Amino acid sequence: MKRGSLVLAAALVIAPGAAMAQAKPAPSPPASTGGTADAKTRLNTLHYNNVQGLRRGPDGQWTGKATQGGVQKQVTVTPQGKVIAR
Repeated sequence: MKRGSLVLAAALVIAPGAAMAQAKPAPSPPASTGGTADAKTRLNTLHYNNVQGLRRGPDGQWTGKATQGGVQKQVTVTPQGKVIAR
């Protein structure tokens, strides 16, 4: 009877760990869910002017056009605040 109790005790200890290992974490929201003004402020901070046509995509990135050093560029502001210019 001791062996049966030992097996049962081991199963009770292992089962919760196995259940936790299968649980999936909830997706995390974007780092920044700010609006157009936040994206424009970020661009202005990096010396982009004449910001136009900012639109937010389904992935949380803002895209539009802006001028830097007299050159108009296509810009993207990620939810983390990183600016990508092409």
